[in-house]
Amino acid sequence: MMSSSEQRREAGGEGEGSSSTTAITLAQSDDHHHHHQLSPPPQLSRYESQKRRDWNTFGQYLKNHKPPVPLPQCNYNHVLDFLRYLDQFGKTKVHLNGCVFFGQVEQVGPCTCPLKQAWGSLDALIGRLRAAYEENGGLQETNPFANSAIRIHLREVRDSQAKARGIPYKKKKKKRKIQINSSNNNEVNSS
Repeated sequence: MMSSSEQRREAGGEGEGSSSTTAITLAQSDDHHHHHQLSPPPQLSRYESQKRRDWNTFGQYLKNHKPPVPLPQCNYNHVLDFLRYLDQFGKTKVHLNGCVFFGQVEQVGPCTCPLKQAWGSLDALIGRLRAAYEENGGLQETNPFANSAIRIHLREVRDSQAKARGIPYKKKKKKRKIQINSSNNNEVNSS
């Protein structure tokens, strides 16, 4: 035989869980009524999702650091360490100075030179992290990803990788627009 309190619980009256069940039912009905008014969150672009992944990876790197580094205390040295840490996951063969393939455009045999992150990948990564730092509340003036030491490191990586592959890196020159003044043309034509 059930007691009266058990009967009320069974019938959905007072007792444990009845108010939470009612709350869940109300919440579900509210969601159902407003569902058609809410649009799904916008799909992140490839760049935005990559930037978020990179930011989370860097944050995890700082947490795993010995000792852990709080983001506000992060400086360019932590960024340089992070870039060196990433080299272990690289897929670009960078020939060392004594290697027979050093300075050769094509590698025709095996060698023991290390795999590293490609300069272009690191450069793009730093660009995304520089933007993410400021989007996450960091000040532009203290952005460790924009520090000159990072630019110097990236330049050294670029130059050493180009030299190891025998490809001289040449900075693209900006084309200057030539403006011809129509009054000067008339003078040149008349003489």
